[in-house]
Amino acid sequence: MADHSKKPPAGTEKKANRRGAARLAAVQALYQMDIAGAGINDIFAEFESHWLGNEVEGDTYLPAEAAFFRDVVSGVVRDQKMLDPLIDEALSKGWPLKRIEAILRAVLRAGAYELQHRKDVPGRVVVSEYVDVANAFVDREETGMVNAVLDQIGRLFRGDEFGRG
Repeated sequence: MADHSKKPPAGTEKKANRRGAARLAAVQALYQMDIAGAGINDIFAEFESHWLGNEVEGDTYLPAEAAFFRDVVSGVVRDQKMLDPLIDEALSKGWPLKRIEAILRAVLRAGAYELQHRKDVPGRVVVSEYVDVANAFVDREETGMVNAVLDQIGRLFRGDEFGRG
């Protein structure tokens, strides 16, 4: 799991942790939908009753911000046809999204969705959070790719925050 030793500003820790848990759960849900072909309603029911804030296979999951979780998952599902070409464009040539591991596809889709639609969250926070989520599943080289791709997408949707170019 990613190192969360840096303390957020006072009063934001609980919300930040609940959002972080929602992001992790959203990526897991998107991964499950991609791999198993599960439907969104089944995923919502399973994650909200079994995963969010409960213990599963010996791991205790933080209570997640359920509305945030639902927004990210449903937004990715709704916008996937628009998000995937953006992610493809940001990936290195010769490595289309369909060749990327399913868990990384889920991370990139969720991060791209949030960069486009969740303006209430600073763009660099979105990138950092999804790099942390990716860190839970893959090695450092792949988290660097997540950082680079989401940074590029962040510049597209939020040039004022990231600086153009």
